[in-house]
Amino acid sequence: MNSSKTFFGHPRGLATLFFTEMWERFSYYGMRALLLLFMVAAVKEGGMGLDEKIGGAVYGLYTMFVYLLALPGGWLADKFFGLRKSVFYGGILITLGHFCLAFPFIQTFFIGLLLIVMGTGLLKPNISSLVGELYPITDQARRDSGFSIFYMGINIGATIAPIITSYLGENINWHYGFAAAGIGMLLGTIQYKLTEKTLGDAGLEPAKLSDPVLQSRRERNIRNGLVIFGLLLIAFISLLLTRVIIIDPVAVAQASVYAIAGSVILYFAYVLLFEKLEKEEKNKIKVIAVFFLASSMFYAGYEQQGSSLNLFAARYTDRFIGSFEFPAGWFQTVPAGAVILFVPIFAWLWVWLAKRNLNPSTPVKLSLGLFFMGLGFLVMMGGSMVIVGGSKALPTWLVATYVFNTFGEICLYPIGLSAVSKLAPKRLLGQMMGVWFMSLALGNLSAGLFGGEFDDSAISANPQLLVDLFWTMVKWLFIASLLALLISKPLRKFMGDIR
Repeated sequence: MNSSKTFFGHPRGLATLFFTEMWERFSYYGMRALLLLFMVAAVKEGGMGLDEKIGGAVYGLYTMFVYLLALPGGWLADKFFGLRKSVFYGGILITLGHFCLAFPFIQTFFIGLLLIVMGTGLLKPNISSLVGELYPITDQARRDSGFSIFYMGINIGATIAPIITSYLGENINWHYGFAAAGIGMLLGTIQYKLTEKTLGDAGLEPAKLSDPVLQSRRERNIRNGLVIFGLLLIAFISLLLTRVIIIDPVAVAQASVYAIAGSVILYFAYVLLFEKLEKEEKNKIKVIAVFFLASSMFYAGYEQQGSSLNLFAARYTDRFIGSFEFPAGWFQTVPAGAVILFVPIFAWLWVWLAKRNLNPSTPVKLSLGLFFMGLGFLVMMGGSMVIVGGSKALPTWLVATYVFNTFGEICLYPIGLSAVSKLAPKRLLGQMMGVWFMSLALGNLSAGLFGGEFDDSAISANPQLLVDLFWTMVKWLFIASLLALLISKPLRKFMGDIR
């Protein structure tokens, strides 16, 4: 473990991980700003010419798998690759995926998405674990500070990326934008490998069994499993590309909603009935179940930044500055920029309220998160009224919406994540964190499906549909916020000694 203080008073290895994650988020958010717009753009404009329902379903499935594959990615790092190799292999796969998108072929497009989700599954959970590995277990304060710096790298990458990729993609050629995202991840991967030594011995080896024979058998089984998975994946892709089998993305996406929701319900039922938990532990599991619902609902709204709200920016927003029409994807810089600006303010606010015994409880903050998200969509209803009136909406409507979205995320995501880590029984901690990320997967999938309802021809014929669509989100988010507030006191009691 490298303890030299050369990066803002932290181990030098934090700089390696900071820039790796910054470039990974550059590649992800840079590509996400283009993804749905490219899929629904007409073929004569260089797009794929898909209708909104199919494009939204593909977008939802892609973003869903980004989170779902974090579970096997973390498991492979723990059992086989180790954290360090997992991050490196993940970076390579993501880079290859983006460069596949840079080619103007449908086949390479879908192969590229597949490589990106697999690479992100390897990189995303394990680079965060590596940050924790840089610090002694007793140095909690400096570890928390290190994660805060790391978090800033995420948002710097997410802020810069759409400015570059959207200009290239929307104004010159879609595939140039995808290539720029790939160059970002390539830079991050090269930087990671060249400075990897600063990580010391953090994450070098996976956890090993004490029995060498059992360890050797486990490695052999995993290696064989990966080979079989790779062969099956190649066979499946070949059948798809030759159209021997045809998949309906909309049907798969809709079925996936029920599959995720059903599996989570069954999992919670199993834990409550068969894990032999104490009454207090069961109460805390019930709180986590409520947090899952709140998070799923929240991210069904939040992740529309890349789907419905991106379509609104491209089609219904006045983006002219003089004679220059700026790219729709430039709006994607607002959420990450707002995080950089407002997180310190909210952190100060929570401390200020706590000193006066006014700091809202965790359930109340969840309610606030849903409320702010609903408020953002209420703003979009106002912007949609402008469209109904026959004009294009000013950029301020989307900017205000994204700022409210950010307020909601600051209230819900870090507080919810922290609460789950504290509420879960220690023997179920990894599983419960996995369940939390499944809520993000479900929310992303739902956001893609909702974006598929933005049928341009139908809205052009009846712009009131825009108002109705956003009202659907406002209604459900405000209802969820009110319910969370009404049950906040019982939830607070169920949480016991967890604050």
